[in-house]
Amino acid sequence: MSAIDLNADLGEGFGRWRLTDDEQLLSVVTSANVACGFHAGDAVTMRRVCELAAERRVTIGAQVSYRDLAGFGRRAMDVPPAELAAEVAYQIGALEVFARAAGSRVAYVKPHGALYNRVVHDERQARAVIDGVLLADATLPVLGLPGSLLLELAARAGLPAVTEAFADRAYTEEGTLVPRGEDGAVLTDPEAVVERSVSLARSGTVTARSGRPIEVRARSLCLHGDTPGAVELARRVRARLESAGVRVEAFA
Repeated sequence: MSAIDLNADLGEGFGRWRLTDDEQLLSVVTSANVACGFHAGDAVTMRRVCELAAERRVTIGAQVSYRDLAGFGRRAMDVPPAELAAEVAYQIGALEVFARAAGSRVAYVKPHGALYNRVVHDERQARAVIDGVLLADATLPVLGLPGSLLLELAARAGLPAVTEAFADRAYTEEGTLVPRGEDGAVLTDPEAVVERSVSLARSGTVTARSGRPIEVRARSLCLHGDTPGAVELARRVRARLESAGVRVEAFA
């Protein structure tokens, strides 16, 4: 039987503003990528999400980002490597306080937004992220795109490199994500997202935007929490995976 983890970006609010239905999504997913205050999230939100995740035995991951609250971490930035490494370690450490207070721990790291896309090809930025992870905890798995420099450097550094796929994002033939600013970058048909999830979990394949099937081998599947109907869609994905004989479980 094949197995896959379901992860979602959570805690993406700030103050009175909330973007995701954290409580409901935590009843479906097996891993929570918690915003650490740089693209979204604040101390109160981080603490609340960690407590909810611990109650539901959902694995907690640190979703690290460029320091870009106004742009939700989706704007390209050039951050000096030493500064970026320190900021990655800072974010992990902040979340770890709340995870441990809730009786859990930070179990992995995933970059967010522009940083996630940058470290697929940019060696200096990818190495800075890995240096930040090593500074915080030299045992933490790193979650990223298959074939990315980030995962290659993580493996070289002795960190577990965990591959991830996206059920609701369009892919290029090279296996990278189509930029969000382009038409068709985000899939909106719920049934298409569900079918793609099963295909990714069972055969490791997905149809690129060009129509050509490509291989995307992933241990974790990301379900975005900021799309309309995200909770119900997540439930449908999990139910279909389990009915297809796929074991849904955390990777860490």
